[in-house]
Amino acid sequence: MTHLNDLIAAVARGDDPGPFALLRREGADELELFTGPVDTVDRLTDIPLPPGAPGARTLALVPYRQISERGFACVDDGAPLECLQVREHRRLALADVLAALPDEPVRTVDAAFDVTDEEYARTVQRVLAEEIGRGEGANFVLHRTLHATVQGPPLVAALAALRRLLVAERGAYWTFVVHTGARTMVGASPERHVSVDDGLVMMNPISGTFRHGGGAPDRAALLRFLAEEKEIEELYMVLDEELKMMATVAEHGGQVIGPYLKEMSHLAHTEYLLAGRGTRDVREVLRETMFAPTVTGSPMENACRVIARHERGGRGYYAGVLALLGHDEAGRQTLDAPILIRTVEISPTGRLRMPVGATLVRHSTAAGEVAETHAKAAGVLAALGLGPAAPVGDGRPVARLADDPAVREALAARNAPLARFWLDQRSPDAPGLPGLIGRRALIVDAEDTFTGMLAHQLGALGLAVTLRPWHDSGPVDDYDLVVAGPGPGDPGSGDEPKMVALRGLLAGLLASGRPTLAVCLGHQVLAGLLGLPLHRREAPYQGLQREVRLFGRTRRVGFYSTFTARAEVDRLDTAYGPVEVARDVRDGAVHALRGRGFAGVQFHPESVLSPDGIAVLTELLGDLLPAPRPDEVPATGGRA
Repeated sequence: MTHLNDLIAAVARGDDPGPFALLRREGADELELFTGPVDTVDRLTDIPLPPGAPGARTLALVPYRQISERGFACVDDGAPLECLQVREHRRLALADVLAALPDEPVRTVDAAFDVTDEEYARTVQRVLAEEIGRGEGANFVLHRTLHATVQGPPLVAALAALRRLLVAERGAYWTFVVHTGARTMVGASPERHVSVDDGLVMMNPISGTFRHGGGAPDRAALLRFLAEEKEIEELYMVLDEELKMMATVAEHGGQVIGPYLKEMSHLAHTEYLLAGRGTRDVREVLRETMFAPTVTGSPMENACRVIARHERGGRGYYAGVLALLGHDEAGRQTLDAPILIRTVEISPTGRLRMPVGATLVRHSTAAGEVAETHAKAAGVLAALGLGPAAPVGDGRPVARLADDPAVREALAARNAPLARFWLDQRSPDAPGLPGLIGRRALIVDAEDTFTGMLAHQLGALGLAVTLRPWHDSGPVDDYDLVVAGPGPGDPGSGDEPKMVALRGLLAGLLASGRPTLAVCLGHQVLAGLLGLPLHRREAPYQGLQREVRLFGRTRRVGFYSTFTARAEVDRLDTAYGPVEVARDVRDGAVHALRGRGFAGVQFHPESVLSPDGIAVLTELLGDLLPAPRPDEVPATGGRA
């Protein structure tokens, strides 16, 4: 403890002790103290990860602006990517740390949100109408920031706040203070973004906010919350979005485990755990998973555009991550990265900022989302003396509603309508369909990384899959199947470059007769080329599961769409031959269509909301790619 005592003594004297991080991981009875110099780097690939003895090497403070590394829009506020290079790592007993940390109240003045409740409510209503209502995405996260001024030495305040969080907050993935010299961060983040250990990649999507104000949670109210359609759909949507990321960083996609209830001092969340095997450099894993849909939205690329349009300024470190990089005993890279939420940044002059956000979905209300921002801030605000503290127990284990049989049953019921493809453990050596093994498929991505999940499903069926962005031109002659994928936007736009490119691609495929599958946006563009009118739905189908009739069979599938084609009959004569249409008899909405050498589906067969997705793909591909003759079968098969 000498090192920590020396550090705290320096803080008490008003001296800067140098860069350090003090953190507690979920469930641990100890804290870890890291010290060392801080450097600033430009990109995630520049984060130092030198070889050497097992253990932590670098703690990186990753700002939201790094999202631009993926080519996504953001307001660039210049927040630096700071890296604490670990020179010393100590483990300290929780009781000893509590005894050493300053036990005094934190005093702040001039606390106020930069955006008032009324202004935030108006922005919520605008996003619901202009973005979700017009097909720009399924959900979006908008933040507001509380500003205040700390009275007294900022580092003393941060360490005192850490002590209060360690005592009063529960359920946090990391509880921490990080001091770089340029800033001090203190927080209790509930959410693991991504971790890598022993080659196992894990992500932890959290969604839904049950507010109980720090008192004993009401069991009946919690059960009502777990049954709310909005909360269930919100969790499914972030689950789908993080499965897209796992499709990129894990070799065979992610397996879904859960859901669970995460209980904290002022609120509770629902969460899933995703796991999959991967071999990428951990800095690549960080880059490909920037940033969680729980703090951005879905689909990711367009969510970033919406955030940039509607938020007043940059996000700083809000929605970024703390990332601890190192090596294990076998020399393999390790990563542990919580999301930077429920986190306060304090400047050397005592200026405090705490960003907090809410997830907007089609069922959202302005008042509900305003209340959610207050609830999410409550635990950290209490540690800063800006709100009521949750009751501190008598040291005995806290009764967990997560252990209640009725709660467990309600959580388990959430998996009943989901696709077993993502819930069940899959063998990478499982055989594909005989007629598909070794055949090649090209998926054209229209800015929705659902295409990564679709690639894993087609690979599981036996196809060798290549992904290509819509703006990358290239030949299609080498592929047995071309898939025009999903994405946001208005399919009727006459001059939007993406729509022009998709129309050109599909027109060429129809003319050549090359087997073609179109999904969601691709389906809408295909339908337009076939002469079907396109309409904007009165209510968007974002994250919506439905049973529909598809060519004589009832299938349960998931929709993420605002537009639809419509047809008045079940069969059409087109310039490309007869077309069979699966449509809603009430309004003519076209759920799927098929003709000679092509098919389209409005829903997402790859979504976790499509329990019949694999069956639908199997049937459609059986028509598009009939089994080759024996003399055409390759000697060896290939899989993606």
